[in-house]
Amino acid sequence: MPFTLRNIKEDLEDVGAAFDGAPDLEFRAATKPLELESSSLSYQRIPPGYRFPYGHTHLTQEEVYVVVRGGGRMKVDDEIVELREWDAVRVPPGTWRGYEAGPNGLEILVIGAPNLGEDPREDVDGRRGWWAEA
Repeated sequence: MPFTLRNIKEDLEDVGAAFDGAPDLEFRAATKPLELESSSLSYQRIPPGYRFPYGHTHLTQEEVYVVVRGGGRMKVDDEIVELREWDAVRVPPGTWRGYEAGPNGLEILVIGAPNLGEDPREDVDGRRGWWAEA
């Protein structure tokens, strides 16, 4: 049976600097390295007290955010929810979302389906500063 094995922290490039935020923001996209066909996966580490600089929504992709370490808050459309370790938040297509780390930072896995293929930007709308208020 074919399979793909990658170590998220060691094998995947950290593209966190591309988001123009905190210098220690970590973002590792696993979809292509894992050869995912029907879903997507990324790992993000947001430093303590930091808000991810962009909010976003998808036309077709559903996402699940799983907190693996730390905690913080997530804004889903107009509602703000508290996050703690092992919380999972499902966000349907057409819903805006953004997140920020608490005092211990926030580490999340983001699982999405369907896989958006070679040009995922056609499915996403993102806005810097979408969650501007405290």
